[in-house]
Amino acid sequence: MARPERIRLGDLLIQEALITPAQLDEALVEQKKTGRKLGRVFIDHQWVTEVQIAKAVARQLRAPFIDLTTRNVRPEVAALLPEMHARRLRALVIENTAGAALRVAMADPTDLNAYDEIARLTKREIDLAVVAETHLLAALDRVYRSGDEMAGLARELTQDIANVEDEIGDLLGLSTATTEDAPVVRLLSTMFEQALRVRASDIHIEPQERSLRIRFRIDGVLHVQTNADAKIAGAVALRLKLMSGLDISEKRLPQDGRFHVKLKTNSVDVRISTLPTQHGESVVMRLLSQSAGMLSLDSLGLPPDVAAAVERSLKRPNGMFVVTGPTGSGKTTTLYAALNALNDTERKIITVEDPIEYRLPGLNQVQVMEKIDLSFQRVLRSALRQDPDVILIGEMRDQTTAEIGLRAALTGHLVLSTLHTNDALSTPLRLIDMGVPRYMVALSLHLVLAQRLVRTVCQACSEPHTPDAQEHTWLRNALASDPSQNLDGLMAANPWRRGRGCADCNQTGYTGRTGVYEFIEMTQELVDAMNVDDPVRFTQAGRRQMAGRTLRRDALRLAMAGRTTVEEAMRVGNQLDD
Repeated sequence: MARPERIRLGDLLIQEALITPAQLDEALVEQKKTGRKLGRVFIDHQWVTEVQIAKAVARQLRAPFIDLTTRNVRPEVAALLPEMHARRLRALVIENTAGAALRVAMADPTDLNAYDEIARLTKREIDLAVVAETHLLAALDRVYRSGDEMAGLARELTQDIANVEDEIGDLLGLSTATTEDAPVVRLLSTMFEQALRVRASDIHIEPQERSLRIRFRIDGVLHVQTNADAKIAGAVALRLKLMSGLDISEKRLPQDGRFHVKLKTNSVDVRISTLPTQHGESVVMRLLSQSAGMLSLDSLGLPPDVAAAVERSLKRPNGMFVVTGPTGSGKTTTLYAALNALNDTERKIITVEDPIEYRLPGLNQVQVMEKIDLSFQRVLRSALRQDPDVILIGEMRDQTTAEIGLRAALTGHLVLSTLHTNDALSTPLRLIDMGVPRYMVALSLHLVLAQRLVRTVCQACSEPHTPDAQEHTWLRNALASDPSQNLDGLMAANPWRRGRGCADCNQTGYTGRTGVYEFIEMTQELVDAMNVDDPVRFTQAGRRQMAGRTLRRDALRLAMAGRTTVEEAMRVGNQLDD
């Protein structure tokens, strides 16, 4: 973008019909008396909003307007303009793409002196974006804090630990008077705020030989946030164990717990797991959304045939609905969305889980605790005496649990559960391998849904993509069994997309995840095949029913629609057996 030109704000707002000439005259008089900026006078009189002014200026300059309230800016990108200068010049570097101009957001893009100084400081060509000043100031606080504060607080904690004059209780926030000011408390608060800001699902705190590594899992992929001094590892683990009510004296055994964190902008349930390692206790925390009660089947984006099958299953008064897939494939989210659809005053719903991941009002949720002999089996047997209509079993881990669940499905209960299998077809056979009677599986099971999660292409930086040789080969093999699709025609149409990487997606090219699915319904043909000890016959009958609607094919469908990349579709496909 060329160097911007000065514009007369008052004339521009009149041209945009945002203010009247009389209001402009009044504002000019007040500006002379008070010395305030003209735009601020308009805003204070509530004649126009900050965002309206910014959008009008953006249109005049033919520059984009950026809403910084919904945009994530990477700290290392913002750091291209030092914080002191960013605050003074009212500017923020929001995007740094190789071979392109530096994208800089400014509250006043007509400030030519600021523009020239930014170009001088960054030694780069500048491409301007317009933002609201209030949003910019909040973003400056957020971005520079998130980038430097974790490392800064970690260094402060290191120094405090080395200072023998400090009491350990003050460092850990054990004193009521010092809780919020304790270095470790401020470090953890900043860590949680940053994790929520970048949509992290897990936080990994891992002691190494010479450092403490903190990583966030974002859209299924781990990203390093900071490396701190190894000396603070014990204090961080100790504080987290105190927050979750774990045994702080036990460092030799794994422990699991849970706690709730209230932050400035949000609150989150945290599930914590500690594991003794060579260099200290490794801590992994799963961040559980407090909006779980809003989960719905519609929000999952199920394909029409999958949604129809799930709906049919949930309308049945009894039987078992199983969701299968590896850890982290979204099974629990799907089941809770189903529970939310079933949750009304006419049904009694009991869940048996280890651990309870989401808390929904109206449900009777039971936490399994093996150490006090409160096992899945014991809870399930007691739950059946509670006159339930719907039972959720967090996971069928052994024969006894699976058998109790299937018997409950036979005796007039709707049972929902999960199982770790590779695909939908292997699930009934897996239950039989666990020792469950064949007839029980055939009569009780009515729907198996297998799923995976794939990352979705960032819409802010989405661009066409031509598959490379490896991707081309995979596409040809994936389409070989589908005569309705022609790879040469698809290559010519080039529906494939990928994310270039931008500030919105933290330079990953992906924003969020969505599910890919396959399912089988226990029709009479499958029941007959199940009752015969012939896995091949059952598998063939299942494949006829699925008619090619597999996980691999569903991932390919999303890639063809430009919602995910060929690379992500390949990743799902390569997890499956041919």
